[in-house]
Amino acid sequence: MSATRRRQAAEHEAIESWFQSQGWAPFDFQRDVWRAMASGRSGLLHATTGSGKTYAVWMGALLHAMRQGVPMQGRTAPALSVLWITPMRALAADTTRALTLPLPQLAPAWTIGMRSGDTSSAERQRQDRRMPTALVTTPESLSLMLSRETARDELAGVQAVVVDEWHELMGNKRGVQVQLALARLKRWNPRLIVWGLSATLGNLADAMHVLLGHEDGALVQGRVDKTLVIDTLIPAEPGRFSWGGHLGAQMQKPVVEEIARSSTTLVFVNVRSQAEIWYQLLLQERPDWAGSVALHHGSLDQETREWVEQGLKAGELKAVVATSSLDLGVDFLPVERVLQIGSPKGIARLLQRAGRSGHAPGRPSRVTIVPTNTLELIEAVAARRAARAGCIEKRATPEKPLDVLVQHLVTVALGGGFTPDELFDEVRTARAYRHLTRDEFQWALDFVEKGGASLAAYPEYHRVQLVDGLYRVPDRAIARRHKLQIGTIVSDSSMQVKYLSGGRIGVVEEGFISRLKPGDCFVFAGRTLEYVRTREMTAYVKKAERPRGLITTWAGAKMPLSSELAEASLEVMADVERGHADEPELRAAQPMLDTQMRLSKLPTPSTLLIEQFDSREGHHVFLYPFAGRYVHIGLASLLAWRLAKEAPNTFSLSINDYGLEMLSAQPVDLAPLLDKRAFDEGDLLHDVLASLNSSELARRRFREIARVAGLIFTGYPGAPKSTRQLQASSSLFYEVFSKYDAGNLLLSQAQGEVLSQELDIRRLAASLARMRSQRVEAVNLAAPSPFALPLMVERFREKLTTEKLKDRLARIIRDAEKAAQP
Repeated sequence: MSATRRRQAAEHEAIESWFQSQGWAPFDFQRDVWRAMASGRSGLLHATTGSGKTYAVWMGALLHAMRQGVPMQGRTAPALSVLWITPMRALAADTTRALTLPLPQLAPAWTIGMRSGDTSSAERQRQDRRMPTALVTTPESLSLMLSRETARDELAGVQAVVVDEWHELMGNKRGVQVQLALARLKRWNPRLIVWGLSATLGNLADAMHVLLGHEDGALVQGRVDKTLVIDTLIPAEPGRFSWGGHLGAQMQKPVVEEIARSSTTLVFVNVRSQAEIWYQLLLQERPDWAGSVALHHGSLDQETREWVEQGLKAGELKAVVATSSLDLGVDFLPVERVLQIGSPKGIARLLQRAGRSGHAPGRPSRVTIVPTNTLELIEAVAARRAARAGCIEKRATPEKPLDVLVQHLVTVALGGGFTPDELFDEVRTARAYRHLTRDEFQWALDFVEKGGASLAAYPEYHRVQLVDGLYRVPDRAIARRHKLQIGTIVSDSSMQVKYLSGGRIGVVEEGFISRLKPGDCFVFAGRTLEYVRTREMTAYVKKAERPRGLITTWAGAKMPLSSELAEASLEVMADVERGHADEPELRAAQPMLDTQMRLSKLPTPSTLLIEQFDSREGHHVFLYPFAGRYVHIGLASLLAWRLAKEAPNTFSLSINDYGLEMLSAQPVDLAPLLDKRAFDEGDLLHDVLASLNSSELARRRFREIARVAGLIFTGYPGAPKSTRQLQASSSLFYEVFSKYDAGNLLLSQAQGEVLSQELDIRRLAASLARMRSQRVEAVNLAAPSPFALPLMVERFREKLTTEKLKDRLARIIRDAEKAAQP
């Protein structure tokens, strides 16, 4: 054996020895990653949560560094060699602790640091003097490092980059930010290796290619015999009729009993308001748990979140009610149980949350779904079946977002400067920009150099200039402003609702208002209002004397049902129709399913159910495409618009994840639905834009783009600009570009993002195609069916008090129960 082979064998033995000292034995997939990284290959590791992904890639990074001659021993710490990118600051601290553990035995000379928005100024100054050997950071902090004049000196020696939780970054602009940063690092070091970690991705090969750009890589799938239990907390009385939140109060005591039986429990919910409600419900039932039950979501301050995370790690907390803020790979070994309140709405999300329990190799993971309505019993069965079949949602990278490119041009100009030809070639190696044309790149360069066609007269938008053959940022004020808002995260805003005549009514999400056209009516605070206009983050309305147009009722702040889970749910109902209902959830849901089949039919993959019902309110039409609430928003507006074109009518719309309701004052001719004319694709783009307030949607989306592209400044530390100021600034730019720079590509991007993200036009088109291929089952209802009632309740909630809603529901259910009798 040669000296090189002996040395390499000794390096592997040292790692195996460290694993043994921890009482572990390496898995085959970990050794596969070590061999690939030691030989200089990039790749993607996909393995279940808690199976040892971190140490698979960390040991591989150490082996690769050894092969590159980076010293492991000695008094002086080697220069920066490994970057570990994590999507969350909370993960950064946890990862840093995990990476530090083996160093005293394997690489005592190495140092590890953390750099994120939470890093103290003193620690930043220490890193500025000398970077650690390995640095755990976030996409935003890495971009900030690239904006430093010394960026190349500090980062050109990096040998390996690890991107943790790649599934969380891949499908958004933060992932694009990472792609551009990797393209820059690869230009400085062509031998750089890049590895991604993921536990929940459906399109692995594509995910790896997005991460690695044009480079080929090793796809390693960790197969660990890890027991995964997905079960359901069955309600005592599911009922024959149910609606959103119907079972919540009934499940309060069973949830408390489950928590009482376990050491530490994570209680996951889908939205922050739900987290607040369930935190209070637990304490109402068990006041003695005060101090041992905690709350965790993104709106809480950093100090509170850290206190909760440390309490979980130490096993000091009985339960934590959390949103997706605790989804990702923070290692909480004491967690014994995971409860999911309501449907997870996606397979990947369910698996990710299940992995928070038994977060160690060999320990079983268990997640228990707590239904909040009877239909979620169906989703629970569908989710379990899909998880067992490995049917996980796919992610796709955004296509050449020019706002991120514009920001990157200024970042690179600050970080040493660039020449256009070289940077164009570099940017095109990022997967998101593989189709970027030279004209588009030149437009972005002209925009940051001269402000484009409409901002040429304003020096503050001449951000880069050609200096000694390189594009740089010579203005210090511009440089400071840019560094203060590097990043792509832009939060949604709330808007005030006021009468034109004066008087404040309340606050709603901006996303809701942006879908309204002047003249549209909506129900809010128990009143029917007519939307007039939006000015400076305020929606002005007047009382609707005689409602016209669409009366809209949207349920906001909810996650949409994924395509995969929707399809699995329809398959479950097809099985029920065939008489296969053996699982405990289906036995519990049987009274509701029997009632649905008695009053109507069940939707299945091959049939489209359309129900019609007349009441004192008007004429109801219910459709059940099972396409998720985002698609149903566009679909409901589109179908109502098309039906109203054939025969003028006023429609009130209601949607949920399963279907949509169109309520009209005049009878509806169902012929366009029955013969499927209304489902034709036709000029889908035109019709969708005509049925919604597309210009207002684009204006709202443009504000995010303008912030990322650096057109609007969010303010200095301690003196942030108000949301109203930002809205006014972005609206001004939108108007200026629309009038004087119609070819501005940021406007085109805003319109494209509305279609691809706000309305999910691709999935909407696919849903219409599916509806055309299905057999239409039309039913005239004698009373609202169990599937129709939840849609009616969504609408009632906006205009009825709790007591009036209770009375109305009692009457409807009494009539429906009577109609459902054999």
